[in-house]
Amino acid sequence: MNIAMSILKLLGSLALFLFGMSLMSENLQKVAGDKLRSFLAMMTSNAFKRVLTGLTVTACIQSSAATTLMVVSFVNAGLLTLAQSVGVIMGANIGTTVSAWLFALIGFSGGVATIAVPLIAAGFVITMGKSKKRKSLGLMVMGFAIMFLGLSMVQTSVDPVILEKTKELINGWSRFGFWSVLLCVLIGTAITIMLQSSAATMALTLMMCSNGLNFELGAALVLGENIGTTLTANMAASVANISARRAAAGHAFFNLFGVLWVLLLYHPFLWVVSRIIMAVGLDNPLASGASTFSILCSIAMVHTLFNISNTCILVGFTNKIVKFVTRILPGKAEEEQYRLQYIHAGPLSTAELSLGQAKGEILHFLQICREQYELARESINTTDPEKFDQLYHKLERYEEITDKIEFDIAKYLNELSEWDLSEESARRIQAMFKVISELESIGDSGFNFGRILQRRNIHNASFSQDMITRLGFMMDLLFKGFDVMQKNIELGYENITDISNAQDVEQEINEYRNNLKEEHLLNLENNTYNYLTGVYYMDMINECEHVGDFMINISEAIIEIK
Repeated sequence: MNIAMSILKLLGSLALFLFGMSLMSENLQKVAGDKLRSFLAMMTSNAFKRVLTGLTVTACIQSSAATTLMVVSFVNAGLLTLAQSVGVIMGANIGTTVSAWLFALIGFSGGVATIAVPLIAAGFVITMGKSKKRKSLGLMVMGFAIMFLGLSMVQTSVDPVILEKTKELINGWSRFGFWSVLLCVLIGTAITIMLQSSAATMALTLMMCSNGLNFELGAALVLGENIGTTLTANMAASVANISARRAAAGHAFFNLFGVLWVLLLYHPFLWVVSRIIMAVGLDNPLASGASTFSILCSIAMVHTLFNISNTCILVGFTNKIVKFVTRILPGKAEEEQYRLQYIHAGPLSTAELSLGQAKGEILHFLQICREQYELARESINTTDPEKFDQLYHKLERYEEITDKIEFDIAKYLNELSEWDLSEESARRIQAMFKVISELESIGDSGFNFGRILQRRNIHNASFSQDMITRLGFMMDLLFKGFDVMQKNIELGYENITDISNAQDVEQEINEYRNNLKEEHLLNLENNTYNYLTGVYYMDMINECEHVGDFMINISEAIIEIK
């Protein structure tokens, strides 16, 4: 009965700890919002900046898993290259050591639970404000307090007798020599995979070390934690594009390589850790009788030295790592070309940051519409019935694709909108709904071109060379509109100052349509072409004018976010 109750108390304490960490991480990301995403996306011009970026972001949000998932998502969205992602992940691994030091220095002190309770009260008071950002700040403070409250409960949740027997059992493995180290690496890996949190495994390791676990075996659990933490990113990337899967594989390679060389030099590595700890005036963790505080700091130092030294070794081989993961994960030619490219890997636990993935998917949506209009232009110019039929069916297929992509993006945005977002992010989502609706309408118009031309062919009508030339100029204006639309979406509401570029294109389209309409009436009076041919011709012109309206609506939706 005592064993069952102790296990339940431990699981409950771990759940409280993980809930607190998740609450703190999610709400810190809401407070930081776009600034955090922009920092991660921009600070990647060289290897040093990439490592520093990953370190800084992870130290802030206290979750290497969240940083790694962001990186995988950004690679999926094309915001980071594979080489850039490897450097950021290296830094993220260093950044996650901050939590280990927090746990070692204050997490197991007797007064931490006493401090945590007032912090929860303070956080609750902060959440009572009307501002969503203030509420997120309050929840972040509460999450921080709950995390350490859970950590304190982890320490006291297990019956001392059971804890002592467990400690004796694990310490007894030391008689197996190096096999005991390998066994603890496997246990650390398994625990991290089950809990989906390297921080939780670190907390358990520190708890056992504070109760007498052998330092060498505790260090082996830390190595296993570094293997298990790679699973989260690989699970997220399993449904993403090939670049994102390679980024996750790079993370796994980095940690596996580090664990391998540390195991080969295990005792020299621990000796270096002991020298560093003794240099700051603490006990030798390898000697019997070392203080608990010294052991805890030594475990944190193992984690830190492992990641820093591994980064120093591999950072110069980033391109080699990229080539290696590219070789083991070659792209498949048969991968579906028009599936969603960017939002599969987006973790909904970081909804604020997932908006960047939605933006990437919208730009992908725009490119598909542009490809459709290339086909539409080709169908206007072709006189071969067989080739026109092929183009018509392609236009029809593109219209189906645009319908599907709009539905999938809308579904994703609906999922994001269910989260407690900042007011600004809520406006961004509404604008994105408007943008994808207009893009879907552009896709419908692309197929309408094909249907108009098909009806023309059925009635044995044909356009003169002058008509084709004028339609070609109108299509040029539409492609100019595509360029402006893409530029405005890429700039985003943060950087766009006005949409005069889009307004100018729409005005050009409208004026040209009006000129062609007047010219059309004169041509009918002069019998330049028959009435039916003129109807199809003006249907094409009017459809182009509708597309211009859809395009200006998109730019207006972007600037209205402000």
